[in-house]
Amino acid sequence: MALFRQQHAQVIVLGNEKGGTGKSTTAMHVTVSLMARGHKVAVIDLDPRQKTLTRYLENRRAYAERHDPELSFPDSYVIEPSALSVPAERERDEAACLNQLVDDLDAGNDFIVMDCPGNDTHLARLAHSLASTLITPVNDSFVDLDLLGQVDAETYDVRQLSLYSEAVWEGRKRRALAGKRGLDWLVLRNRMSGTDSYNKRRVDRALRQLQEKVAFRYVPGLSERMIYRELFPQGLTLVDYSHPARRRAMTMSHLAARHELRALMDNLRLQDDQGGALAEVS
Repeated sequence: MALFRQQHAQVIVLGNEKGGTGKSTTAMHVTVSLMARGHKVAVIDLDPRQKTLTRYLENRRAYAERHDPELSFPDSYVIEPSALSVPAERERDEAACLNQLVDDLDAGNDFIVMDCPGNDTHLARLAHSLASTLITPVNDSFVDLDLLGQVDAETYDVRQLSLYSEAVWEGRKRRALAGKRGLDWLVLRNRMSGTDSYNKRRVDRALRQLQEKVAFRYVPGLSERMIYRELFPQGLTLVDYSHPARRRAMTMSHLAARHELRALMDNLRLQDDQGGALAEVS
């Protein structure tokens, strides 16, 4: 069955069922970080309406044409909506396209990065089942935490899992029954403010409870820094600043953001084909 075939490329999926959590920004930084470490990477945008990751790459290409022709690019693809009118047939057609694309990209790439839309779609569910690593960014709020589990209004203890957490858990069980290696699920706490607060500590406590219940790895993500928003129009990432030809004056915010990105890549615990840890990028 194509869904559980033996793969060469590691599939990294950025997914949850909420928009505005930094999925595409994280996907872009992970992709460029992997390329900077010498890996062949392909990206698949599963949001044909917003196409945020695709737009990021288009901005990068335009910037390269004007200023920096040596910028590196991943192979990139978008799964466009099927023209079939019957919903069930349309879903099967789009799923077949995604499965075939992943098959085609498998042998020639070390990593395949998929960016899911911020809602529940059949393609997002399929991508989750194909993932070897699932990255779920959440904003630092109980609104986003509700995506993973419901919290008691008085004690702030986790009462029950959300539909999304249950869906990922079911997918894990299907992978295990099929003999597929386990899914490594990371929840990134994105857009954290630099100041401490009671609410911030309560979110942290709830996420630690959920980590034990659902068996994901709760790790720091990318903080609320203007630099991430400023990079999008140019299609650049913080990794690009490491290149000798592109070095520029770095503020404390830039340096702190680069440290966050290094920590994120370390926390992914990705390995090369020989099972060794990936090389560090300065």
